[in-house]
Amino acid sequence: MDFENRTLPSATQRIVQELVPGKQITLAHIIANPDKVMYTKLGLDPTVDYSKSAIGIMTVTPAEAAIIMGDIAMKSSGVEIGFVDRFSGSLIVTGTVSEVEASTTAIIEYFDDKLKFATCPITRT
Repeated sequence: MDFENRTLPSATQRIVQELVPGKQITLAHIIANPDKVMYTKLGLDPTVDYSKSAIGIMTVTPAEAAIIMGDIAMKSSGVEIGFVDRFSGSLIVTGTVSEVEASTTAIIEYFDDKLKFATCPITRT
């Protein structure tokens, strides 16, 4: 049989994505003085004083660790939990810039030192 001249039917490429469980904080970001629209679009309390406000965003795997992150955030500063999802591993906190920075730093330090998670640097905008 002549395989060189044979035309194969066009195949559809299939991409399989899978989550490999690990112990890591993959995002730790602080948005200082966000626009009021950000609060509304994220479903956060729009009555805050925007001139002194910040939003902290973090993601973690395994996702259930977001509960621990929320607990540390609230105990380490005066932040409020805007959103926590134990299924996606997302945490959003709000407060003053210094409160959000203190809680984010406390979370990173605890997960790095005590839980031996791989952590990322804190980024800011």
